[in-house]
Amino acid sequence: MAIEESGPGAQNSPYQLRRKTLLPKRTAAAAATASGASTSSTEAFGHRAKRARVSGKSHDLPAAPAEQYLQQKLPDEVVLKIFSYLLEQDLCQAACVCKRFSQLANDPILWKRLYMEVFEYTRPMMHPEPGRFYQVSPEEHEHPNPWKESFQQLYKGAHVKPGFAEHFYSNPGRYKGRENMLYYDTIEDALGGVQEAHFDGLIFVHSGIYTDEWIYIESPITMIGAAPNKVADKVIIENTRDSTFVFMEGSEDAYVGYMTIKFNPDDKSAQHHNAHHCLEITVNCSPNIDHCVIRSTCTVGSAVCVSGQGACPTIKHCNISDCENVGLYITDHAQGIYEDNEISNNALAGIWVKNHGNPIIRRNHIHHGRDVGVFTFDHGMGYFENCNIHRNRIAGFEVKAYANPTVVRCEIHHGQTGGIYVHEKGRGQFIENKIYANNFAGVWITSNSDPTIRGNAIFNGNQGGVYIFGDGRGLIESNDIYGNALAGIQIRTNSCPIVRHNKIHDGQHGGIYVLTQDIFSVFAFSYPNISNQAK
Repeated sequence: MAIEESGPGAQNSPYQLRRKTLLPKRTAAAAATASGASTSSTEAFGHRAKRARVSGKSHDLPAAPAEQYLQQKLPDEVVLKIFSYLLEQDLCQAACVCKRFSQLANDPILWKRLYMEVFEYTRPMMHPEPGRFYQVSPEEHEHPNPWKESFQQLYKGAHVKPGFAEHFYSNPGRYKGRENMLYYDTIEDALGGVQEAHFDGLIFVHSGIYTDEWIYIESPITMIGAAPNKVADKVIIENTRDSTFVFMEGSEDAYVGYMTIKFNPDDKSAQHHNAHHCLEITVNCSPNIDHCVIRSTCTVGSAVCVSGQGACPTIKHCNISDCENVGLYITDHAQGIYEDNEISNNALAGIWVKNHGNPIIRRNHIHHGRDVGVFTFDHGMGYFENCNIHRNRIAGFEVKAYANPTVVRCEIHHGQTGGIYVHEKGRGQFIENKIYANNFAGVWITSNSDPTIRGNAIFNGNQGGVYIFGDGRGLIESNDIYGNALAGIQIRTNSCPIVRHNKIHDGQHGGIYVLTQDIFSVFAFSYPNISNQAK
């Protein structure tokens, strides 16, 4: 069926699109006869004639003028302007047309515009596997178009954005092709959508303040803030009456990240808030908390409470600061991994560990507390490694009441009182730490406590290095103790430690000072290593 074009110059119009002409076989044969070509008898009975051999490569049909113009001659800027009006699915379809369109449709600027419209991030947020998110610099990332790569990784999710749900669903033509996206006005509604299996559980919480929502998580959802620049500063979730987030059994692989979480009650001292927290992690659940800012203005309770057998969260890159009680509280056989957090300026301890709590705490920065930095007591345990603990009002690390932590390669310094304080039958292993520049003794041991102090550098204290008194015991072994204002080791009032293989030198007072009637159990050290002024 022939298609005729009307109008002057129709045959040569650069905007004429190529149309495929479908001719019946008989019509094609007749046309060939009319042009002088001969047909055989076999062709008359419908048999295909043998194709003549043609030497060399076959020649492609020349492109129609309009196709040639669109694919080759139309300036890149014009094509990009046209593509800028397309949504992501249409852009992907345009990329399938030809090589040139594929290159232009993958332009990072196009995908950045689409990406920021949907997710708000000003840098691509990568999500290569469940429970892992991180932002990258587009200029330094190995992928040529990290905006598109991130778009693909984050595409199937629900969005919480107040006021946008009605706009989205009332304009289906504008958002055609985004049927996989869901929009909700509240976090509670989005969690209800997970329970009803409307989507797989990836929730983006967009810029805004979300107040007094009932957020109890008992499924493996993923909830992440979505905002420009510093994401956590723009996405704020707070509660004035109840714990802001409560993780319950069933939330083993839940993820919450990149947001500010606040508990901000009107009556900040009410005793019924003793069980309320910013984050409450209960028995048999192990959520991931990542890149969150956590604040509590309540004078009772803690900012983060991890309690109960099987409570084993992973908390990383969080800021737990300026709280009016304890920052991080781990109790009742709870465990967990706590890495690369900043814990500062809390009214009570930065970290409490008690009642057989046994966390792994690495590379945390615990500083400027209005009380002790880390407090372990009532059989609390824990493994502390490479933490920086400094400028706390009381001791950097306090151990009492049968607590038995292991503290390895930490820096404990510039405490307004002492560095490490072990008392009331406390224990603990303190190995290869740097303990320095504390106002009182670097290590205090008293009241029937029995810690192991091994391989530490204890130096430049404003008073003594190690001070053992009041029935203190312990093993003081292989430490480098130097440059302290008072004695390197001072023993008094019925104390009985084991002291051996220490290097004690360059102090401003005595090397080892033993008050009359106090005794050593073992007194073993190398005399040449003592270069203090004896007192």
